[in-house]
Amino acid sequence: MRQVAIVKYNAGNTFSVMTALERLEITGKVTDDPCDLRSADCVIFPGVGAAGSAMRYLRDRGLDSVLRELKQPVLGICLGFQLMCMNSEEDATPCLGIFPSGVSRLRSAPKVPHVGWSRVTGTEHPILADVGPSPYLYFVHSFRVSCSAETIARCQYGEEFAAAAVCRNFVGVQFHPEKSGVVGERIIRNFLEWEPV
Repeated sequence: MRQVAIVKYNAGNTFSVMTALERLEITGKVTDDPCDLRSADCVIFPGVGAAGSAMRYLRDRGLDSVLRELKQPVLGICLGFQLMCMNSEEDATPCLGIFPSGVSRLRSAPKVPHVGWSRVTGTEHPILADVGPSPYLYFVHSFRVSCSAETIARCQYGEEFAAAAVCRNFVGVQFHPEKSGVVGERIIRNFLEWEPV
């Protein structure tokens, strides 16, 4: 069974991620110990919170460097995905720089925050295998990751943004797979079985 580390930092949503793993009969460990993160088979970087305070927590504990250097599969969810980008307009925050995209506030959306089920398109990547051509997934966010060459799925909510992206061993998703029912569970399982090329 794969060892899954869930990054503990100044953001929420770890309980939902743990519950989703338990439904798949996987035990996760919530930790901010660099040794635990480096030794895990997979790392999940969740997040519901503010970019500025979250990055301060990571920097103060040296976790920003640890996360950048991880070689195993890493899944960033919502704020976790945004923090893996270059920078965020939220609190004018420099981020981890794993993805080349920037993060900006949703400006043309019908309502902010974007909360609820939205259709995602472009799902050919193995992380999104067996979810159908344009599944509905659950979103809760006020900021968006711009699309780039690393984008593997997109969402349109007043404006287009990256719903999912892959760079080397790093996967980022703006939606919450742990709150997206059967389709979300399939995506988590795909991640846990994924072998980056």
